Formats: sequence, C-alpha cells, structure tokens
Amino acid sequence: MSPRKQTFIQGAMILLAAGLLNRLLGFVPRIALPRLIGAEGVGLVQLVFPFFIVVLTIITGGLPLAVAKLVAAADSRGDAEEAVRIRRTALTIALTASLAVCGLCFALSDWISSSLMTDPRVHTAFLAIIPVIPLVAVSSIWRGYFQGKQDMLPTAVSQTVETVIRIVLSLTLAFLFLPWGLEAAAAGAMIGTGAGELAGLAALWLHLRGELRVRGSDKGEPSNSALPATLEKPQTPASAKENRTRALLRIAIPVTGSRMIGSLSYLFESILTARALIAAGLVTAAATAQYGILQGMVIPLLLLPGSLTFSLATSLVPSLSEAAARGDRPAIQKRLHQSMRLAVVTGAPFIILMALFGRPICGLIYGDPEPGALLSLLAPAAVFLYMQAPLQAALQALDRPGTALFNTFAGALVKLVLIVQLASKPELGIRGAVIAIGANMALVTLLHWISVVRLTGVRLLPGDFLKIGAAMTVMGAVALWIWNMGKLPGVWLDLLAAGIISIVVYLLLLMTMKLIDRHDAARIPILRRFFK
Repeated sequence: MSPRKQTFIQGAMILLAAGLLNRLLGFVPRIALPRLIGAEGVGLVQLVFPFFIVVLTIITGGLPLAVAKLVAAADSRGDAEEAVRIRRTALTIALTASLAVCGLCFALSDWISSSLMTDPRVHTAFLAIIPVIPLVAVSSIWRGYFQGKQDMLPTAVSQTVETVIRIVLSLTLAFLFLPWGLEAAAAGAMIGTGAGELAGLAALWLHLRGELRVRGSDKGEPSNSALPATLEKPQTPASAKENRTRALLRIAIPVTGSRMIGSLSYLFESILTARALIAAGLVTAAATAQYGILQGMVIPLLLLPGSLTFSLATSLVPSLSEAAARGDRPAIQKRLHQSMRLAVVTGAPFIILMALFGRPICGLIYGDPEPGALLSLLAPAAVFLYMQAPLQAALQALDRPGTALFNTFAGALVKLVLIVQLASKPELGIRGAVIAIGANMALVTLLHWISVVRLTGVRLLPGDFLKIGAAMTVMGAVALWIWNMGKLPGVWLDLLAAGIISIVVYLLLLMTMKLIDRHDAARIPILRRFFK
C-alpha cells in the first residue's frame, strides 16, 4: 500500500485546497481575457471548448475512473505490481485512441469550423488545441492511478502547475497575437492551454519517477494469483493483458457514455444557443459575444465553490469502491452523508452572495456589471450543481454507471429542448438559455438523488435542510444590511465586508445548530492541531 495514502477527508481536503487555488488562479485569465479580447473573443474560445471536451470524452471518458477503481482494489490487497499493469494497459488504450482522433481532427478541421460551429473564425484556435489531446489522455490516466492509490497529492500538484503555466502563457500569447485579430488571439490562448497541460504532465511524471525509486519493482511481472476477481484464470501474459483490458473497458464504457451525454450536451448547447440567439434577432457576432458572457464569465463564477464537490467526488470513488468491496454498508452511508452535507453547507453562502450581489461582483471582476444579472438569475440553481458531483461519483463507484447515464441524458434532453424554445424568444434571449441550464442542474441532481437513496438507503434529515435554509436567510439579511449602509470608502470594500461578516454569521449559526462542530474541523489537516 502506498506510504502516501490518505484518508477520505484528507484526500478530499488536499484536492479542495488545490481546487480552490486553481479556481482562484483561474480567475486571472477569466478577468484579464475579456478585458484583453472582449466578450466576442472569449466567445470564440468558448465555442472551441465544447468540441474539445467531446473529443477528450471519447478518448479518456471513464478510463481514469476505471483505473482508480481497479488500482484501489489491487492496492487494498497490497498488489502494487498489478496496479502498475493496470496503469500501463489504460495508457496504451488512451494513447492509441488520442493519436487516431488527432489525425481525424486535422483532416476534418475545415469542415468542423465552417459547418459544425457557428463562427468560422474558430478554425485557427481549433487547430491550436488539437495537439493537447494526447497530453490530456496521458495525464488523466496517471491521475487516475494516483487517485486509486488514494494519493491525491500528485493530482493536486499537477493541477496547480498546469494552471499557473496556462495562465501565464495564455494571456501572454493572446496579447502578442492580438495585432493579427481576434482569431489569432484566441489561438494564442489555446496554445497557452497546451503548454499548461504539458507542464502538468511533467509534474505527474516526476511523482511517478519518485514512486518507482521508492518501490523499485515497476518492472516486475505480477503472478496470476495477484490478479483481481475480474481478471481470473489468465493463461499467458497476453491473455492477462486482454482480460485486464476488458476489465477496464467494462467500467469505462458505461461511464464514458454517461460523460458523453454531458459533453455532447455542452457541444449542442453551444451550437443551439448561438443559433437560437440569431433566431431571436441577434447577428452572429452579437450571439457569439452573448454566449461568451454566459460560458466565459457567468458559469466560471458559479463553478468556483464546486472545487469542494469535485474534490469530494474524486476522493469518494476509491473510498466507496473499497467499502463496497468489503460489503461495509455503514461506511458507504457515512461517506455519502459526509460529502452531501459538506456540499450543501459550503455551497450555500456562495449562492446567497452571487444571488444578491451579482452585478457588483461582475462589475468589480470584469469591469462590466451586465453579466451579473445572469449570475443572480442562475445562482439559486447552483445548490443542485454542488450536490450533483458527489451523487454521480457515488453511482459510478457503486457500479451503477448506467443509471447515471440515463439521468444525465434525461437532463440534457430537457435542457436542449428548453434552449431552443426559450432562447429563440426575443423577450428572453440569453436568459432563456440560463433558465434551461438551471432546469438541467435541478433535474439531473434530483434523479441522481432518487437513484442513490434507492441503492443505499442513505437519508439527509429534512431538519438539516431547514436549518441550512434558516442560516442562509439570516446571512442574506446581514449581507444586505451591511451593503446598504455603504459606510466604507469603495464598492469593493463594502462588498468584502458584507461577504466576510455574513459568512462568519452563517458559520456561527451552523455551529449553534450543530450542523458542524469541532470534530468536523478537526478532520481538516490544516486545522487539526487547533481542535485536538
């Protein structure tokens, strides 16, 4: 077993710290890029990403999750050699698929840019992002390997390195290429993204080399008896590898299908939103700019608190897989309860602040308060978004990826239909797309929740929700009171004071109502020494 293996909470908190840092750092280009290339330039960048995400889903999809699950199972038996074999097999699959897809994308780049996307100016940016595909394929497998060993530090470090390099080079290259037009500037931002992925991959490679030096047995051949239950009775090394491949694909394909629904939904969302806005009376450039505001400015702010739910979901998969392998139902329910409670409790104050102060927040960050109206409109639905990641991770870890696939498909279908129906109305426009996205968040989360309850019997007490709702209400009232006083010399100071004081009040209320206590704080590595 890895000497760096962390507990569920420790692993989640390591990823949380990295996730929060990366999200905060990620706001540097989110703030600077709109000021540098405008909403229209951001729109060009955002039109490329949905297709890119679809391609990555096809290549990797559920492979990192499959690697994490099988490695966790092997590691729980102390079989480090089999974990290495799993990593190598998955790496072969991902690299082969990524190189094939890269060639296809280069060959069809003209058609994709001119026919599939709504703005042909994305062609150069699309070409610039294609070489990133193999880099992401390799890094995703290595991250899945470390996560399966419940060592979240390599993932956290690589994500931070990738974020820093991407920020610096994306902004620098976008600025340097801007004299050649928005198309060239968007391509520069994509090249910076590729450089960041390469740096993150290098960080993972260094961690892998360190592990090999410590263990010193990476080249060893696993014995047949060491293979997991899904790889029984191998006759030869070739048949063992074939069975290992089947075990990976058995887990990965349903998960890939589920994520493919989400990725295709994102792609169709970008296409249909732009076309619906044009149908509502906007010209192509204006439609691209409006979509850039929604996906490049509003959604990133909404996703900032999701760093916790992402870290919880990532740590939840190997933790639940181990508990399920032992048949430990109380541990499964405990982990689910921990993650759901943390997701709701931590997401609630951000929802209040974004709903109440959307315009001043966007005015300070982007120099334009207009996106704040969309942020305030979408913020209440974010509670479903923050709950969604742990629930989906639970379904996948408990071998119910088909259920997650159906739920995701149902939500995507509803969202796309609503975008066509609502965003094409001149009186709604981009607000129609916001309503559709909010409906998708609510529907998918509720379906996931029903599925998890039926599967595990886990319950969140209604009283907990009432207490959180009461704390949110008081927090909102305190924040508005401080904001309306306007005693400080500057809007940003008033906003900062309203946010900090109201969050402190919120936390005190949670402790008073015993939704969190000193034992919860003591589970966080940084705070443990203060609560012994």
